[in-house]
Amino acid sequence: MQKGAPPLITLADIPAALGLLSRLPVNSDGARGAACAWAFPITGLILGTIAAAFSYAAAVIGLSYGLTAGFALISLVVMTGAMHEDGLADSVDGLWGGWDKKRRLEIMKDSHIGAYGVIALVLSLLLRWVALAALAQAGQLTVALIAIATLSRTPMVVAMALMPRAREEGLSASVGRVGTNTATISVAIAALITVALLGWSGLTVIIAAALAGAAVALIAMRKISGQTGDILGATQQITEIVALITLTALVA
Repeated sequence: MQKGAPPLITLADIPAALGLLSRLPVNSDGARGAACAWAFPITGLILGTIAAAFSYAAAVIGLSYGLTAGFALISLVVMTGAMHEDGLADSVDGLWGGWDKKRRLEIMKDSHIGAYGVIALVLSLLLRWVALAALAQAGQLTVALIAIATLSRTPMVVAMALMPRAREEGLSASVGRVGTNTATISVAIAALITVALLGWSGLTVIIAAALAGAAVALIAMRKISGQTGDILGATQQITEIVALITLTALVA
């Protein structure tokens, strides 16, 4: 680190990241912007732990695997204010509803939801619910919620570091550019937590999530030449879905 340069990591980055990616009440001014992105997986760890607590409580009172998984899913959606789901819906509407970059970005910015977005949301929630129920039946729901919530926030950081912004306004632009070192720390944290919780199966889940994130990035580059806040949200959703399905295949 150069003399006088801002620190790469501060503890204040954790509430800043939590305030950016959730609706949980935290005290943060967000002054460090993109510098707090290394803590995105820590945010996932916190959200996943809270969701796991809800699912554990549901299991203790004797609810079925499906209902237990449903309460876990509801808690994640509520804690994030459905921001990632909104990003997925807007991205699918725009990327497949427009014929050129300008029109696609216009559609993504529009608050109305189209048929593509509705279908994406329904399929996303259905796939996550079914996978979580299968993991509950296999006795792996608690660790899965924590590990995958942690892991799925990391591809967003990588996308912010490696991809250009598709437009110069919006959430992604306001946060700023993520540095390579920040992204590397984020990846290392997520990988360590995932393997610690899932064992060596976590490596397969990490590879699957990385491939899913890369696929979203390639589609976004081809269709709008970069990333936006909606693309980042879609990246989180797609990697979460792929990671859940991969883990289900490994343990169920």
